[in-house]
Amino acid sequence: MKILLAEDDEKLGKLIVHMLRKECHTTDWVQNGDEVEVFVEQGDYDLVILDWMLPGKNGDQVCKALRSLDYHKGILMLTAKGTLQDRVEGLDAGADDYLMKPFEFAELFARIRSIARRAQIPISEETIRVGTFELNMNNHTFKGHGKLLSLTVKEYQLLEILMRNRGCTIPRETLLTRIWGFDGEVSSNSLDVLVKLTRKKLEGTPGLAIQNIRGVGYKLEVADVL
Repeated sequence: MKILLAEDDEKLGKLIVHMLRKECHTTDWVQNGDEVEVFVEQGDYDLVILDWMLPGKNGDQVCKALRSLDYHKGILMLTAKGTLQDRVEGLDAGADDYLMKPFEFAELFARIRSIARRAQIPISEETIRVGTFELNMNNHTFKGHGKLLSLTVKEYQLLEILMRNRGCTIPRETLLTRIWGFDGEVSSNSLDVLVKLTRKKLEGTPGLAIQNIRGVGYKLEVADVL
């Protein structure tokens, strides 16, 4: 699923983004209510997660604006405001659901699945295709040259980032943050080990190579794009 998070609390925002990406949701993050409409108009988001109290337009105003723009997909409100009237206002503004802070991530994920079922949104995006290679976002498999490979969560995350940015060098720090999280206590060597394991799985798929750009990071080169 492709999700836009609007949350101005930097620490909480980083944590939510990390947890959503661990669940294999493609996630963008804004910290100002005025940015939400711009992102939604430019990106095909399946779900918008809105904090109620945002700089610029608040969540209630953003929700109404999105519905007026014919955004018919999911909207989930996050807020510390817990009165019945607050919940009614959020739902009347066009939100599909309402989650009180603080919350457990298990409940957040359950509410996301519930919204997806009601709106008939696929829980994950369609397959990412680069040339003849395919990364399936539903079952974490990679297919190339007739071979179907099963990936671990981190191998999948690595390939997803590299395939979405084919030919571009992704800095080591970016990969470490995207895969292990902002607060992940891992060494840079962990990334090298992950790349080595992923390369080993890709040995039977000629035309695809994870290249090490010394002192910078990694990039994906694809020769077989016919």
